[in-house]
Parts: sequence; C-alpha cells; structure tokens
Amino acid sequence: MQQNKISILSTRPLNNSLVADAKVAGIFIDELSFIETEPIQTIEVLQEIEKSFLQVETVVFTSMNAVEAVAKVKGEQQPDWKIYCIGNTTKLLVKKYFGEDSIAGTANSAAELAERIVEEADTEKIIFFCGDQRRAELPEILHNNKIDVNEIIVYHTITVPHKIEKEYSGILFFSPSAVESFFNTNKINEQTILFAIGNTTAAEIKRYTNNTTVISEEPGKENLVRQMIEYCTSATNQNN
Repeated sequence: MQQNKISILSTRPLNNSLVADAKVAGIFIDELSFIETEPIQTIEVLQEIEKSFLQVETVVFTSMNAVEAVAKVKGEQQPDWKIYCIGNTTKLLVKKYFGEDSIAGTANSAAELAERIVEEADTEKIIFFCGDQRRAELPEILHNNKIDVNEIIVYHTITVPHKIEKEYSGILFFSPSAVESFFNTNKINEQTILFAIGNTTAAEIKRYTNNTTVISEEPGKENLVRQMIEYCTSATNQNN
C-alpha cells in the first residue's frame, strides 16, 4: 500500500457513512458501478411469484436483488415460507419484507447454504429466486441430494464496463459479475490489492490476475469495507 493518500475503487455504491469513515482513516473511495440489475416483470414471472405466495414453501435467496424483486410483487401478503439466505445484507432485507420468523437458516456462501438445507430442511423441493447470472453451486448440491429446485429468475444482471485511467491502491469487488465486467476492459498493476466479498468473487478474480486478494471474513459489503480500512491502515503503519 502507498504511504501517502490511499485511493480505493468500489465497484458498487456504498453508504455515505462508510465512505466518510474511510476518509477519516486517510482512505479516499471512488464509487463506480460495473453492473446494474433490472427486475423481470413479464406476465409469466409475475404469475410464478404470485403462485408461490399462496403455497407453503421452502424458499432460497442468495441475492439482495432477488429479495427486492420478489418484495415488489408481494404487497401486503405474508406468505407461509421457510426462507434460507446468505449474507448480512440479504438477511436484513428478508427480515424487513418477510419477517424475522420466516428465516430458517443463513450461511456465508451459496455452497454452505445448500449444505445447511440438505442437513436441516425437511423438504424434497425448494424455490430458488435468483438472477440470470446465478452461480451453479447451490442448485447442483441440492440436486445431488435429491432436492428438486424450482428456479424462478426474477432479475437480469447487466454489465456496465468502464475504462479506468486512474491507478488505485485497492479495488473492492462485491460479485463475480462485477469482476468480469471490470477485467473485460481494464488491467491493473501488480501492487493493487483486491478485496472480495466472498470466496466465489475471489475465485472469479483469480481467473484474471494473481494480485493479492483479501477475502471478507464476514458476509456483507459493510464488513468488506471495514476490513479494507483495517488492512490499509495496518499496511500504512508498517511502512511508516
């Protein structure tokens, strides 16, 4: 890490409080989204979602975008669901829209969540609300354990590539899709530290570079930002 001003690129918007906390530590964050999401609102998808509201179901969310897309259709309905989800942000949204009592289990990754469903859920089928770029781990593990997965794709992920001219001390990545979008148009120097929200995002980074990659110890974008601040502060102190 550089000893003077530390410049970080976040590949998605952050809460103002996080950016302010970083600035206090001498870390200046630029925010630039490399992906956008768009809810799918075709008649077919809306009918599938509505149908699921009327049934007792075991439901899985691995994305905050999926929760938001389903919640837009829900209105005042309170479906009788047992919900499994990953990450702190996704969990908080599930709690907000469906109630804390609906949460049957959480995990730090899709693969861990699938294993938990296999161990705990007394069901032969689940509904998996997801995006069109979802990872394969969760449905594969469930299929291999004789659990039928009804995938309902509720949002599109759209890449938004940008050419970066500025050199950054570090870059924050929050999804594999953002990693792909970034590296399709950019190269980085060997000193740039990369920060990944989880193992799946880190694995995608390794497809493009061998740069040092720091993986968040806990799920959630706030935890990743705070870990970055701690990492940069520690590295700066060591260099002084």
